[in-house]
Amino acid sequence: MKNFDIQGIDLNVSKSEAFMFIAEPNNLPKWTTAFVSMSQGKAIMQTPEGEVEIELEVLASAEYGTVDWRMIFPDHSVATAFSRVVEADKDRCVYGFILMPPPVPLEEIEGALEAQSQILEKELRKLKRLLEDNG
Repeated sequence: MKNFDIQGIDLNVSKSEAFMFIAEPNNLPKWTTAFVSMSQGKAIMQTPEGEVEIELEVLASAEYGTVDWRMIFPDHSVATAFSRVVEADKDRCVYGFILMPPPVPLEEIEGALEAQSQILEKELRKLKRLLEDNG
């Protein structure tokens, strides 16, 4: 059983431009489907069971190009996501995303991860359009 997914996308913007956009939590609702709104370390997430308020920690390093998220749900379960922006040349970068399974029972992980993987693919294309159209 696969318990992670790795996806990436080529972005025709600088590493710093992509990093600044991705690392800003308030931009998450612009390119993701899960995040409905953000406010001071809290987020409203859309889940299969409806909307839920979570605590959101963004761990970002401009030096290394990493943007990681730690999401703490009301039941104290924790979900994580990891990503990195890598410079390809002056005006182009690669954004890689490691998708971890959601905090669901083991028997649900494979289906949930597969569904999230398909959503992530669409979100990365949306991120590309947002960055390149505004760049």
